[in-house]
Amino acid sequence: MKDNKLLMTAALAGILALAGAQSAGAAKPGFEKCMGIAKAGMNDCGTSLHSCAGQATADNHAEEWVYVPDGTCNKIAGGTIKAAKKS
Repeated sequence: MKDNKLLMTAALAGILALAGAQSAGAAKPGFEKCMGIAKAGMNDCGTSLHSCAGQATADNHAEEWVYVPDGTCNKIAGGTIKAAKKS
């Protein structure tokens, strides 16, 4: 059981690292914005709390998000897909 948790933590860290390496501007093909899973200081863009990437002050805040590969967010506990802005 402990090995599974370690594996999931490592996988999530890898996903977050990949997502963080990408520019946080416009939505990227093949990626979705996943809210509620960002570690403090590892968010990809601003929220109503701040205006820039990397400024999250708490882990797993509901407004903070990171890019993850399409279909990944729903597999992560606590992750919700950020809806696209309506024009």
